[in-house]
Amino acid sequence: MSHSTRTPVHSRTAEALVQLALLAALGGCGLVPKEPITQQPMTALPPAPPQAQAPGSIYNPGYAGRPLFEDQRPRNVGDIITIVIAENINATKNSGANASRNGNTAFNVPTAGFLGGLFGKTNLSATGTNGFAGTGGANASNTFNGTITVTVTGVQANGNLIVSGEKQMLINQGNEFVRFSGVVNPNTISSLNAVYSTQVADAKIEYSAKGYIDEAQNMGWLQRFFLNVSPW
Repeated sequence: MSHSTRTPVHSRTAEALVQLALLAALGGCGLVPKEPITQQPMTALPPAPPQAQAPGSIYNPGYAGRPLFEDQRPRNVGDIITIVIAENINATKNSGANASRNGNTAFNVPTAGFLGGLFGKTNLSATGTNGFAGTGGANASNTFNGTITVTVTGVQANGNLIVSGEKQMLINQGNEFVRFSGVVNPNTISSLNAVYSTQVADAKIEYSAKGYIDEAQNMGWLQRFFLNVSPW
């Protein structure tokens, strides 16, 4: 008596689903999540003012406004600064190398004496040529212009201001982010309470987006999988 073993249809379907899940997991490994480069807090609240004292003098430590004889430049946590983003960076690099080498050697055996009998018909010569040429070049151009208002999130011991902030714009189901962070010297702030991004130390500028338009620009998980495992 012979027995035939057949795999049930539902078992083959489950196996196919497991393989597709494994393939999707492997393909997802090729996707690197986009993390913002500005990791610090995007805003900070000013500290609470001291408790108001009983009236009776011009100076009141509980007054939260600006002093009478003090300029309006930001210097405390919670103050705001306008950053004028004006980044224009161009880089060009060209390199080249060229080398050559030629060599020629000839050896004739003399016909006189015992050498003539041994090597009478011998004529040795060698010629060699070696050459190398290589060129390379790179060109990069980046331009970023805009304006963003940030908040002072910290004050360093020397008076420099740690600033950070973000701007979100929802345009046609696409959410766009502009983030900025850095260290500002209060002396570079203009009378309009603005400073150029080129005068900010440790500046981090980020422009990113989320939505179906941004997702359409990303490679699919199956295509990423074949891109990772393809040997060519």
